Amino acid sequence: MLLGRLCEWRKSEQCVIVKAGESRQKPWMILLKAISLNLLVAASFLAPSTVFAQDLPCAIDSPCELPGKDGGTYHLVFPKNWDGKQKLKPFVFFHGHNGSGKAVARNKNLARTVAKAGYVLVAPDGPEFTFRGRTTRGWAARLEGTSPRGARDDIAFVERVLEDISERIPTVPNSTVLSGFSSGGSMAWYVGCYSKRSYAAIAAVAGGLRRPLPAPYGQDATGADLRKCPGGPRKMLHIHGFSDGQVPLEGRGIRSWHQGDVFEGLSVQRTTNQCGSKPAKIETKGNLWCRDWTGCETGVPIRFCLHAGGHGTPSGWLDEALDWSK
Repeated sequence: MLLGRLCEWRKSEQCVIVKAGESRQKPWMILLKAISLNLLVAASFLAPSTVFAQDLPCAIDSPCELPGKDGGTYHLVFPKNWDGKQKLKPFVFFHGHNGSGKAVARNKNLARTVAKAGYVLVAPDGPEFTFRGRTTRGWAARLEGTSPRGARDDIAFVERVLEDISERIPTVPNSTVLSGFSSGGSMAWYVGCYSKRSYAAIAAVAGGLRRPLPAPYGQDATGADLRKCPGGPRKMLHIHGFSDGQVPLEGRGIRSWHQGDVFEGLSVQRTTNQCGSKPAKIETKGNLWCRDWTGCETGVPIRFCLHAGGHGTPSGWLDEALDWSK
C-alpha cells in the first residue's frame, strides 16, 4: 500500500497506518487522507530547496583551510535561502591590521548587503605575525624584497582561495570584486595590481597602493617615470577620508616601509588603464566628492572619492562600491 510505504519512509515523523477493522472512519475518508499525504510528499520534492546553514562550507566557526606554504584559511557567508544551484559572485573583503576573516564574516550588514546583490562574501585571513610582543594578523600588501613579513605569497594564496571556491560552489565567471579597509584596502590594490587573474572591479577604502611602486618602464614627455601594474587595467574605485591621519592621503613611513601615496597609486592605475590626467567628471554625491576618469583608451574607468571624515568607512560606501562593480 502506497500509504504504508510512505509511512515507513517518513518513520521519523508521526505517521499512523489505520488498518482495516481498527477504524470507525469511512473508507472514503481514509482514502482522502492517503491522497492528501501523497500530494504533500510530492510537493516537497517539487518545491524550491534551500541549503541548510550547517551544510554550507567555510562557515564562520569552521573556515576552509588550504594546505602548503602559500595556504591559509578563509570564510564564506552565503545569501539567505540560497538553493545551492544559483551562481554567485565572489565579493572578497580583506580585513585590516589586527583583524580577521572571522570578524569580517560576522559583519551582518556587509554580508546582507552584498548578498542582496548576488554575492557570496569571501573573508580571507591575513598571515599571523608578531607585533609589539603579541601574535596578530595583517597584510603586508606590498613587494617585500629580501625581508618578507612571512613566507606566504599572499597573492598566490588569494588566487588559490578563488580557485577553491569555484570548485566548491557555482560562481559567475570573471565576477570577483576585491575590496577591503585600511591595510585590507591596500591588499585589494596589491592583488589588483600584480595578480594576473580577471577581476570585475576593485573597491578599496582607506588604503592605497603601497611602496615600492611597480618598476618604471619608460618616461613621459616631461621626463617623469612611467609605471604600470603588471596585472593590467582594472576598474578601480578608491574611497578615502580627507581627514585621515592613520593612513593619510600622502601615506606615512612605518619603520622600514611606506603606506604609499594615494595620488601616486592613482597615477600608476591611470597609466595602466591609459587614462589622461584630467578627470572626465567631477561631482558631489551625497557625502562623497568624486572624480571619474572614463575616457581611458582601454575602456576601463577609474573613480576616486573623498569624504570629510577620518580613518573609517563612510556611510553609503558599500552601495557605491556595488554600483561601481556592475
